[in-house]
Amino acid sequence: MKLSAPIYHLKRKAKRLSREEGIPLHDALDRIAATEGFSAWSLLAVKAAASTPAIRLFPQFQQGDLVLVGARPGQGKTLMSLELAVEAMKSGHRATFFSLEYTERDVLDRLRAIGVEPAQFDKLLEVDCSDTISADYVMKQMATAPRGTVVVVDYLQLLDQRRENPDLTVQVRALKSFAQDKGLIVVFISQIDRSYDPSTKSCPDLSDVRLPNPLDLKLFDKTCFINNAEVEFRAAS
Repeated sequence: MKLSAPIYHLKRKAKRLSREEGIPLHDALDRIAATEGFSAWSLLAVKAAASTPAIRLFPQFQQGDLVLVGARPGQGKTLMSLELAVEAMKSGHRATFFSLEYTERDVLDRLRAIGVEPAQFDKLLEVDCSDTISADYVMKQMATAPRGTVVVVDYLQLLDQRRENPDLTVQVRALKSFAQDKGLIVVFISQIDRSYDPSTKSCPDLSDVRLPNPLDLKLFDKTCFINNAEVEFRAAS
C-alpha cells in the first residue's frame, strides 16, 4: 500500500489535527494512519521505513561518489539525505552531518521525523554545526574517517558564503578528490532556483540548481531530485 504523502508530511498533518481538535498526538497519529489504511501509526511507520527511496538508492552509491540532493523548500531534501545516512549506518558505516543551516537539535529532530531515534546510532552518527564549515574544514574533520563513511553537507550554496573561503568549484573539486582518496561518499544538499516550474516537469534537474556563484555540476557522480513525493535519481553517464 503506497502512502498518500511522505511520512513527515503525515506527521505534520497529525500535529495540526492534534492542535485543532485538542486531542493527544498519539491519537491524532492513529487517526491519520487510519486514513492511510492502517489500524495504528506504528504499523504505518514500519511500512514507511521499509519503503523509503533511500533503501533503493543507497546500494547504488560507491565509495568516492559525490551526490547532489536537490529540491525546493519543504520537499524533503534534508530528510532524504538523513535517510541515506541512516542506510549507511544500518550497514555499519559512520555518518557525519555538517550543517550551516540547522542546529544539532534540529538535525536530531528531523531524524525522529523519519522514525529514527538518534540514540540507536550513537556511536556511528556525528552532527557538526560549526559556522566555519568549508571544504577545508570538512576534510580536516574527516581526515581519519573510515572508508564508506557518508558525509552530508548542508548545504551546497552556503559553502562559499564567507569571503575567506575559496570559490565553490574549488571547494567541490577538492572534496571530490578527497572523497575518492579516502573512500567516502559525500552528499550535498542543494537549493533549487525559484524559477523551477513543477507544471512543466515533475522533478527539477541540474539545470534548476540555484547557483549564485559558478559551479561545474559535472563534478557530481549521482543526483537525486525530489518534488511532491516523486524522486528522480540519475548517475553520471
